[in-house]
This record gives sequence, C-alpha cells and structure tokens, in this order.
Amino acid sequence: MSSSKYIVYTDGGARWNPGPAGCGIYICDEKGNTIEKSYAYLGFTTNNVAEYRWAFFGIAHAIEKWATEIELRADSKLVIEQLSWNYKIKNEWLKVIAREIFSLLDNWTGKIVFTHIYREQNTVADALSNKAMDEKKEGIIYIS
Repeated sequence: MSSSKYIVYTDGGARWNPGPAGCGIYICDEKGNTIEKSYAYLGFTTNNVAEYRWAFFGIAHAIEKWATEIELRADSKLVIEQLSWNYKIKNEWLKVIAREIFSLLDNWTGKIVFTHIYREQNTVADALSNKAMDEKKEGIIYIS
C-alpha cells in the first residue's frame, strides 16, 4: 500500500463562549486535492471543547481514509501545544477528549504532526465552523 499524507485543517468555535458551538474540517492531500469538507453543530459548549472535538474527528476521518501520515493544522495554539505535550492539559473535559485522541493514535501505525497556523491560513475550516453555528443543523454535514 502506498503512503498517503493528508493535511487536516480543523476549526471550532463557540459564540459567547460558552455558547452555540460549531466546528469544521477540511482534509486535503499534499497536492491540495480536497479529500473531505464537513461541519457539525455541537450545541452549547466552549470554544476549546469545540476545537478539541473536531481535532479528534479530523484525525479519525483521515485515518479512516487510509492516511499513513497526518499533519493536523489548527489556529488554536492551545490545542496544538497541548496535543504536542508542550502545555499541560488542566481542563477535565479537554483531558477526556485528549485521551480519546491519544487512544486513537495509539492504535494507528502512522505518523502525526501538530502544526499551529494563523486564522488567515485556516479560512476553509473557519468558514465551515461558522456555517455550523449559523445553520444549527443536527448531525455531520458533508460537502462534496
């Protein structure tokens, strides 16, 4: 099987933090070909929980699509630094989601890199996250 590197852009947000929350992911290959665009409304939660939940979802989807290498890109410095073990995770809810992420990665044989990017470099995932908060539709919405 050939090597597949996917770049996963993820963004989550909550209006009024905590408040109505949504998140979005954009997955592409190394050449920029779109693999997946999706978003989901999360109900009432915090910005950080939204960011973490969608980081998990993005990683899980890349693995399901046979990625052998993943670069997770997010504009949340907290998420990237905590998942890279550079910052301690203090919030109990975030610890639970982080454990789920690390458990997922423990059962995968690929390589992952966590990269902090600026919001201007995350426009697709940001737009999807805002769309989720605007529409407030239940379930995950996939865009072809």
